[in-house]
Amino acid sequence: MKKNIAAICCVLACTVCTSFHSKNFSATNTYIIIDKSDYELSVFDAKGWQVTYPVVFGNGDLKDKMCEGDRETPEGSFTIINKKVHDKWHRFMLLNYPNKESYQKFTQRKASGMIPKNARIGGGIGIHGTWPHEDFVIDQYKNWTLGCISMKNEHVMEIYDFVTVGTKVNIKK
Repeated sequence: MKKNIAAICCVLACTVCTSFHSKNFSATNTYIIIDKSDYELSVFDAKGWQVTYPVVFGNGDLKDKMCEGDRETPEGSFTIINKKVHDKWHRFMLLNYPNKESYQKFTQRKASGMIPKNARIGGGIGIHGTWPHEDFVIDQYKNWTLGCISMKNEHVMEIYDFVTVGTKVNIKK
């Protein structure tokens, strides 16, 4: 009897602790919201919120990307335009940064003198995993990227399998 109760408790604990990880995502109408202030990436589909993962970014000040080389993560609305297996970061989902919105902010900031006249906007921003065996940087909220969004390798693998090219991504502070 005690063994049965212990087994039932284990099953219940596993179910409760992982119930938010619904892997029955609908690829249709899937979108991602990344909240820099809360260090979270949340996945939504036609049914609503599905799962939230911890993430880290570029600089610790969490400012909006101004120009190439500032190590900031851009804010705004983007789209996943490419997906690939990556040697260093497990999986990589490229965002369409810079896009029209990014260029408008960049041009305004240049004109106002916020960034140097010779500055470039940069590119190559995406969502990816960590270096091999370095998922601990996510647990410790260590911002380490050049402006990308980094997740634990296990988590990036989960979303990589169902997120399609064309998925909308909103990055906010």
